[in-house]
Parts: sequence; structure tokens; C-alpha cells
Amino acid sequence: MDISALHTIQALASSIAVRRLQPLQTLYEAGVAGDSIFCILSGTIQLTWEGGGQECFEAGQVFGVGALVMPDHRRHATAQAMTACDVLEMNREEFLFAVQESPMFAVELLASLEQRLRRSQQGDHEL
Repeated sequence: MDISALHTIQALASSIAVRRLQPLQTLYEAGVAGDSIFCILSGTIQLTWEGGGQECFEAGQVFGVGALVMPDHRRHATAQAMTACDVLEMNREEFLFAVQESPMFAVELLASLEQRLRRSQQGDHEL
């Protein structure tokens, strides 16, 4: 867990609604349209990819970024809470506001994507 990213996400929670998920509750299914990203405040979310493979995300991590940068985005994985979770769901406008209010959020997001890309290149998981 990246502590600085978690602090940034917690600060954003004061202006963006928090979604609570129960263990094994599905957040979204693979193939559905998506226009928001998710930031985890607490708990663990598991993504199960359409082509096989899984990836877990914990507090301080962000997933679903493709939805903000790709028009007509479809989710490539099913997201399911492994534990009780609190997550922020941000659409494009909320994301841009968050970046304006806390530029470090964008830097932390890029760092997270870089780490995932490196792990993917090492064959540890898929993006």
C-alpha cells in the first residue's frame, strides 16, 4: 500500500461519495461500459481478467483508469470485493477536479501505473 496515495485518496473522500462493498460483492462485470475509476480507501478488490488471470488492489490503489482515457470503454475484468471495502468512484469530471485540487494524485496514479506495467512485463500479472 502506498501511504501517500492513501492520504491523497482519503482527502478526496471529503468531496466525493464513498461506496461500501460487502465481501464477495461484485463492483462491475467484464464487458460492461465504464466511465469511472475507483480508488480504494479500505479493503481488497480482486480483478478477474476475461482472458484469465487475477490482480488484487488494496487501500491506496486505483484501478479502472482506462475508462477515463478511452471513449466507449468496456471493462476488461470483473471487479469483486474480497473483503469489506470502501471505494471512491470518480467520473472524468471528478477526476479532473481531484487532479486540480491535488496534483500529487496524478503523480501517484502515474507511479501506480508504472509499477503495474513493470510487473506485467515481468510476467507477474496482466494489466
